[in-house]
Amino acid sequence: MAMTMTQKILAAKAGLKEVVPGQLITASLDVVLGNDITSPVAIREFKKAGIKKVFDKDKICLVMDHFVPNKDIKSAQQCKCCREFAAEESLSNFYDVGEMGIEHALLPEKGLVTAGDAVIGADSHTCTYGALGAFSTGVGSTDMAYAMATGKLWFRVPGAIKVVLSNRPAPHITGKDIILHLIGLIGVDGALYRSLEFCGDVGYLGIDDRFTICNMAIEAGAKNGIFPVDGVTLEYLSGRAVRQPVAYSADDDAVYERVVEIDMSALKPTVAFPHLPENTRTVDEAGDIRIDQVVIGSCTNGHISDLRIAAEVLKGRKVAKGVRTIVIPATQTIYLEALKEGLIETFITAGAVVSTPTCGPCLGGYMGILAENERCVATTNRNFVGRMGHISSEIYLASPYVAACSAVLGKIGVID
Repeated sequence: MAMTMTQKILAAKAGLKEVVPGQLITASLDVVLGNDITSPVAIREFKKAGIKKVFDKDKICLVMDHFVPNKDIKSAQQCKCCREFAAEESLSNFYDVGEMGIEHALLPEKGLVTAGDAVIGADSHTCTYGALGAFSTGVGSTDMAYAMATGKLWFRVPGAIKVVLSNRPAPHITGKDIILHLIGLIGVDGALYRSLEFCGDVGYLGIDDRFTICNMAIEAGAKNGIFPVDGVTLEYLSGRAVRQPVAYSADDDAVYERVVEIDMSALKPTVAFPHLPENTRTVDEAGDIRIDQVVIGSCTNGHISDLRIAAEVLKGRKVAKGVRTIVIPATQTIYLEALKEGLIETFITAGAVVSTPTCGPCLGGYMGILAENERCVATTNRNFVGRMGHISSEIYLASPYVAACSAVLGKIGVID
């Protein structure tokens, strides 16, 4: 039977010749991921079950990134729990202050995820790794506990939506604009428990754009997002991947529930208005929306290419009076690269502040909480009510280009 890319990976990991949508399977896992919020729950369940050892100390990754460096006593206790568990289990991949980064940027950077992998993480944006041709999806902490113990997890095989990307992206169009446009088309439940499988002229998209697009697949309700393995993928993985990449490709006659076509050359910079990622408008439709804060970073847009885009806008300019602009490199390596390229100096000279890698403001944790009625343009992935602070505050999701332009203008917009 013909299968999609995701279905082929799941069949291989389940030891089956083929799978069909809706089928329940048990699949072997290559990576089990947790962070400082979700891991303590999994660790408690793991111990409550009387399990003595993890299935493989090299395949479990604990990344302290949400409230790190710790913002309060509770977050310090959460990290202590993870730190002690990592030591007890001799985990090879435990990342704390000084080594950590935002998990979904850090794992690919470290080569811990590669093409053909099956990856689960107790964080909804684990779907990021589909950019590398892996099946990756978010799960709950109890599922993480079971996976740490057995190295396996059950799945219902998802159906698929084919997203055909065509032509070279228009100027200033990034992966963020593409995925916001798609979510605006199909809605936040438009791909519910489906695999979003991207194809077409994907060679025009760099690996960071692919990470951004797959990262937000969950915002359309998708089980996962995935890109084909091509030269861009293999170049990124070369000398980095800890396992040999395995490239799966969809059969020509694979069955898709829906086909969505996007002409990237016709897109305009796009913004998701409050309070859902599907509430999209092009920037020229935004109107006069004054802002109080800009956040450039997160697992969605904290890559070096994102920082370069923002720095190009901010170089020689100043952020508008009264606009707090926070830049967060996603990993220590990205921070160092930005430092060497002079991007950090550009940000500070422009009037922005630069944070250590952290999820911080994205989930309303710290490093940029909003007060009542404040508005923020953010390169993050969610703009739900109260997501970044007070329930009356507003979050507008945008690309690093739009975010940086808005910081200078003091309102949502782009600089001609």
